[in-house]
Amino acid sequence: MDVSGLQLRLLNGFELDSAGEAVRLPMSAQRVLAFVALQDSPLQRPYVAGSLWLDWPEQRAYANLRSALWRIHRCGLPLVNAVGQQLSLDRGVVVDVRELEALARRALAGTPTAILEPEWSLFSGDLLPDWYDDWLVLERERYRQLRLRALDALCARLTDAGRFDDALAAGLAAVAGEPLRESAHRAVIRVHLSEGNVGEAIRQCCLFRRLLREQLGIEPSARMDELMAGLDIQETVR
Repeated sequence: MDVSGLQLRLLNGFELDSAGEAVRLPMSAQRVLAFVALQDSPLQRPYVAGSLWLDWPEQRAYANLRSALWRIHRCGLPLVNAVGQQLSLDRGVVVDVRELEALARRALAGTPTAILEPEWSLFSGDLLPDWYDDWLVLERERYRQLRLRALDALCARLTDAGRFDDALAAGLAAVAGEPLRESAHRAVIRVHLSEGNVGEAIRQCCLFRRLLREQLGIEPSARMDELMAGLDIQETVR
């Protein structure tokens, strides 16, 4: 099998491609591959076994790991490197979440939006949303927060550049990712105000106020009040 172009996709579900051809792996092998792919450095076998089979006896968990690694090796692709007790993802495997994390960090660092195009629009979807493994909780939240912060930053910079359509798309993507995130709503409101759409800005603010009251029983922060200062908001939310 041609091993060029190994692509591992973990956003919106697990998918492995080799030169455009889908590669099928059993669930145990998928879990090991995903776990290793999300780490920045090589991992010790006992750590991988204990993390993936948390409630299993140590020897059984270790046996499960050996079986999963054998299944990965059986597919004939260079996916996981095993050197002694250490496991690591092969450098030839491109992981979508890793690429988007790097893109998000560039966005937060102030890289010009022109350089980020068109990739920034790919900030959508969650990390393996149909998996319920305990170890994924922190990984999923870490990526979600990074993605939302990057969208906030992109929305602000696109607004400053006068690219209101793109700015609104980025801002609304952040709102969709977390409807109770005030910074995302403020970013969207700034887009509307920059375009002179005061009515849309007020509508967005009222929407956020209603969401906070209904879901959390609180009011927006003083930063929202400062943003909307001077506008005649006829509050219709009770």
